[in-house]
Amino acid sequence: MASADHTRDPCPWVILNDFGGAFSMGAVGGGIWYGIKGARNSPRGERFVGAISSIKARAPVTGGNFGVWGGMFSTFDCAIKGWRQKEDAWNAILSGFMTGGCLALRSGPRSALGSAVACGILLGVFEGVGVLMSRVFSESQRPQMAPLPGTPQPAGPTSMQGLQ
Repeated sequence: MASADHTRDPCPWVILNDFGGAFSMGAVGGGIWYGIKGARNSPRGERFVGAISSIKARAPVTGGNFGVWGGMFSTFDCAIKGWRQKEDAWNAILSGFMTGGCLALRSGPRSALGSAVACGILLGVFEGVGVLMSRVFSESQRPQMAPLPGTPQPAGPTSMQGLQ
């Protein structure tokens, strides 16, 4: 059940693309989050200045953290695709496992293993939901067999009009 996305760039370029996209998402999300937080924690007349200073101080850090995660995930994903010569859900799960482990490695092996397992499970859930959603939405696209002659047809809107 490997569905390759042929619209994406080749692997060396997809890493930079994913890093930039993740950094942008983190910076925008961090800007919103820290803007609200900075405004709430500032005195009444200084809310705008507090929001801007909080955004300037923390949003780039959040963007950088997201960017590192996205770039590392994409790097592992490309490496696993090259090693396995397949494109399936296991690539993302293994990439999440390795990314979570590498990012927590400075905290020690036990913490790295726990983080790796948590990220692997999280990516497994994401992939499972993606597969489930694609199956649910592809049901309507499946060709339907014509009804056999002599079988009763389900009640349509015309037969329901007499009940009103």
